[in-house]
Order: sequence, then C-alpha cells, then structure tokens
Amino acid sequence: MAVEITFQHASNAIVEYVPGRRRLRKAGLMTWRDYDTEFATLFTPSMVYRWQRPTREGGQWTGRTAGISRGEPSHIPNPLKLVPLVELPNRSRLHGKPRSEIATVLPLQDAVNTLWAHLMTASDGLALPARAVLGMDRPVREIVDPESGEVVGEEDLPLDRFRSDRLLWLEKQGASIAEFSAADLDNYLRVIAVAVEHIAAQTRTPPSYLAGQLVNVSPDGVAASEAGLVAKVTERQRHFGSALREIMRLEALAQGEARRAESLALGSVVWRDPQFRSDSQYSDALVKLKAIGVPDEALWERIPGVTPDEIERWKSMRTDAAGAILGGSMSELFGVKPDQGDDDQAEDGDGAEGASLGAA
Repeated sequence: MAVEITFQHASNAIVEYVPGRRRLRKAGLMTWRDYDTEFATLFTPSMVYRWQRPTREGGQWTGRTAGISRGEPSHIPNPLKLVPLVELPNRSRLHGKPRSEIATVLPLQDAVNTLWAHLMTASDGLALPARAVLGMDRPVREIVDPESGEVVGEEDLPLDRFRSDRLLWLEKQGASIAEFSAADLDNYLRVIAVAVEHIAAQTRTPPSYLAGQLVNVSPDGVAASEAGLVAKVTERQRHFGSALREIMRLEALAQGEARRAESLALGSVVWRDPQFRSDSQYSDALVKLKAIGVPDEALWERIPGVTPDEIERWKSMRTDAAGAILGGSMSELFGVKPDQGDDDQAEDGDGAEGASLGAA
C-alpha cells in the first residue's frame, strides 16, 4: 500500500494534545478551501470525520461527498488508531506556544518598511532641485466674451504647461529665479542599514547574505561569519528531529511494518552537515579521520550527497576486490596481462639466425 506524506501550512492545521502529555496527540484538524467550498478533516484515534460546506453566507457543514467514491461514508474508522497529524514546532518551549522565527524582528522590519516608504515619497518630490520665481505675478490669461469680444476677466494659467515645456518668460523688472537644493536621502539609507544590521544580529544571519558584498575575505572569515547561522540550524535539527521520527514511525505503521516502526521510534534523524565546505575540505577531513582508524563506512556516510544505495554498492565492490586478491586473480583488478608470445618468438628467431651464420 502506498503511503503519502504531505506538509500543511500552520494556518490550515492544528493538533490538540492530551492534557499533561506534550507528545500524546488527542486530535488533529485540517482545513482548506477549494474554489467555493470549504473542507475540514478531523482526526481522532478512533474515527476520521470529513465535512464540507459552501462558502456562501449561511452555508452549513455536512458530510463530505466531493473527492470520495460513490457510496463511501464521509466518516470512517481510523485504521492507524493514532492521530496521523504531526506538528513540527519551531522553537518549542517548556511553557507557552512555539515561537515564530521572525517574531522578534517584526518591529524592526516594520521600521525598515516605514523608512523605505518615506524614502520613496521624498525621492518623488525632493530628490531633484526645485526652482521658484520671485518678484513676478502669477501668469494669467484673459477671458474673452465670445459674443462681444470684450475682455470680461482673467484666470491663472496652469503651471503644468510651463513644467512640461520647460519655458518661461520673466517680463517683470526685478524678477529672479531662486533654487532649492535637493534633499539628502542618504539619511534614510543610513538608518535602514543600521536596522538591517540589527535584524541580522537577532536572526544570526551573516551580514554578507544581506549586504551581498565580499571583497578579499578569507574562507576562515566567511566560516566565522556563518557560525551563528550554522549553530541555529543545528538547534532546529534537534527540535524537528523528534517530529520527523514520529512521521516515519506512522509511515511504517501504515505500511503494516510494526517492527520497523519500533526501530524508528528508538532511532535518530541523520541530517546533512549544515555548514558548507568545499570538496577539498571534506577530503582532507576524511583522510585525517581515516588516519585515526575510523571505518570506511563511517567515512562514506560523511560525504555530502552520497546515498545509502551508493554506500552498499561501494561495499559490494570492495568485497569483490578483496575476493579477487585472495583468489589470486589479479586480472580482475588490473586487467589481462599483455601477451608476450610474439616477443619471445622474435627473440628465438634472432638467435637461430645468428647460429646459422656462425656455422657457415
């Protein structure tokens, strides 16, 4: 039987625990929306309840009919006898709910967004020098009566025309043009840069990830700047490991493999090295571990990207090589030895010819 493992967003799923038991799940609820219908599935150790309702106002929850076979009941017994919904808590604590990774930096991020909005507003009106005309009346035009042709008044000319045409006559004596210098927008950028540095410090994000500038930085310096991020990832692996182990245990139970489920319950999750290293660094480390007697299988597991199937294939190749050596069949390792028959015949022919010449 094929078992499918899916991940749901925290806003669409919730798990309830037995009071006083932080790891014993009492129920799990999963909800989602598909076009004009809302769906909900409630998991309990004994039953699986499936409902649906239209999204229009006044829609009532009813047993699900969409997505299930004709005649299949909407509520079915739970074959696992366990809640198949596992929570992956982030930064779980002994008291209180798990805490979001960005909860502490949201105020700083809001400040950065506000300053950026002010910067955009200021750049629209103050980033360029502004000019003003002094000592001159506002440009006007006469209003003429179309029937009599007499001037009946005047109105201000729209300034948009002068702004687009970039042309203006100063006809009044003593008129002049004053200029207001552009605003310095670097003040906004400096405050934003400091706020970004605080965000990087609180989230343990390397500054190079945010600034994006690396000039003449040694590999050791880059590794030192990433030490905080690597430590945070290692800490998250510890929190997520138990939940992922429980997911795999449920998968084994769904497959009907009770013994494998017991083994998984006592096992541990193997994570890839969170710190990035080059191939030469990995090779150097493996050679040094080999020198102190670490078995080859343990070293192979430390190579990034190596799968268990590849390790089994390497073991088989090593066994075949050892068997070839013990059996004396070196050709299986180094290939067939070149045929020396032609060379021997050539040497024998030269000797026979020499003997005949000597007899003559």
